[in-house]
Amino acid sequence: MRYKKSQQLFQRAQHTMPGGVSSPVRAFRSVDHVPPFITRAKGARLWDCDNNEYIDYVGSWGTAILGHAHEKVVRSVQEA
Repeated sequence: MRYKKSQQLFQRAQHTMPGGVSSPVRAFRSVDHVPPFITRAKGARLWDCDNNEYIDYVGSWGTAILGHAHEKVVRSVQEA
């Protein structure tokens, strides 16, 4: 997996946010790893700025009871 862009964004974020991250990615300090910077999501899948793909088993990247970008939710928001 590649993390070059995430590393650059993390270094930049440390100057503007406490610890350089928002919850839940504070845990990455304990595993000595750069947190991924998520750029998009669909269903149970997430992609970071380095184009690494993840499966969101925990749903901890935000409220996603119906998954990320669920078509009915997106459509309802657009209609509203």
